[in-house]
Amino acid sequence: MAKKIKVILKLNLPAGAANPAPPVGPSLGQHGVNIMQFCQTYNEKTKDKKGQIIPAVITIYEDRSFDFVTKLPPVSEMIKQALKIKIGAKIAGKETVGTLTKSQLEEITKLKMQDMNTKNLDSAMKTVMGTARSMGVKIV
Repeated sequence: MAKKIKVILKLNLPAGAANPAPPVGPSLGQHGVNIMQFCQTYNEKTKDKKGQIIPAVITIYEDRSFDFVTKLPPVSEMIKQALKIKIGAKIAGKETVGTLTKSQLEEITKLKMQDMNTKNLDSAMKTVMGTARSMGVKIV
């Protein structure tokens, strides 16, 4: 018999560095999950990606056990890595923090496609362009 799912959570966590502090502790604690067990498993699974934000989709079952899958970093993180910047613009539209080429844009989109809800490259690229624009990144 399959386990009954209680809740599914999505948390954006630093790879290899999850700890019981918020957001992990409160999010998992309220559902009775062993927080340290999750942190150790997540850190072990993401230790080779240190320095990145790796989202985890956590499925918590009625019996307090859990499974999780990791996703690719958010598009904004991928853009920041491509441009080697720490943060986006404070005032999008007025401030520019960097410039992405069409080939960089396409590369980020192709990497992120598996996590997106479209199989159409053009519409996925528009989504990535929107994220870039909101971060103060120009596309040439």
